[in-house]
Amino acid sequence: MQETVVEQGIISVSQQDDYLMIWVEAFLIDRKAQNMSKGTLDFYRKKLKYFTDYCEAQAVKQISQITPTLLREFLLDLEHKGHNAGGIHAVYRTIKTFLRWWENEVEPDNWKNPINKVKAPRVNVELLEPVEMDDIHKMIDSCKDNLTGRRDKALLLFLLDTGVRASELISISTQDINFITGEVTIKQGKGKKDRRVYLGSKSRKALRTYLKLRRDGTNALWITNEGERPTYWGLRMIIKRRSSLAKVKAPQLHAFRRWFALTCLRTGMDVYSLQELMGHADLQILRRYLKQTDQDIREAHQRASPVDHI
Repeated sequence: MQETVVEQGIISVSQQDDYLMIWVEAFLIDRKAQNMSKGTLDFYRKKLKYFTDYCEAQAVKQISQITPTLLREFLLDLEHKGHNAGGIHAVYRTIKTFLRWWENEVEPDNWKNPINKVKAPRVNVELLEPVEMDDIHKMIDSCKDNLTGRRDKALLLFLLDTGVRASELISISTQDINFITGEVTIKQGKGKKDRRVYLGSKSRKALRTYLKLRRDGTNALWITNEGERPTYWGLRMIIKRRSSLAKVKAPQLHAFRRWFALTCLRTGMDVYSLQELMGHADLQILRRYLKQTDQDIREAHQRASPVDHI
């Protein structure tokens, strides 16, 4: 008989015991042992707490007490409490991952996974808006020939040219960039494969100009006016201040990434290369970035018309 107990991070519970809270902790320890990031662990912990709180309110303490009806009622409860469709779907995915992990871990007899009978909540795919290039031109034009101005210009071009996430941008160091090839290494953390993105010649020129004005000696690619690597909120403030100087509406940081994806697609990049550059696990996520117009689709057909290419 298989044994398991939670004590100082060691899991050990008998096979007859299927106490939900104990196995949730076991699941989180398993995720941590797989070197998942803190953000991913926090995501699982938060979503599972929604579920365990609901189960506790329903006097459900064991996994064997979880039924398809309970799961459906829980998802409806989330909706009644104001959670949006995307958030509810994220909770559903987390519970699905947890229950399938438990099934594989314990291999229980005479137990059927209730999640198999519960359909995933429908989520409408919302197309994401890119930055407005007229606004970006005004923001770049507002950059003066001082350190702050050169930094902001290089930073704007970097975001547009690489499509990196804000968290990735602020973690880049000068040694992560090959100024000859334009290759930029995006460190993915312990146990994960690094990603490569690329800078064009204009972006590299702006970056060199900025770095030549630096006298701080740190290896951080981007620094604040205080000489420190910016935080996520600090990066947002840089964009907001630059927008204010240009007298335009401040774009969301993710809007640069959307512009990168759409522009790459419009200029002929295949979606698989784009998926690699953006670091997406599947094409479904990428679809939200590709806000194509009727004109885009018409031009795509004109470029690839099967009959015209006979």
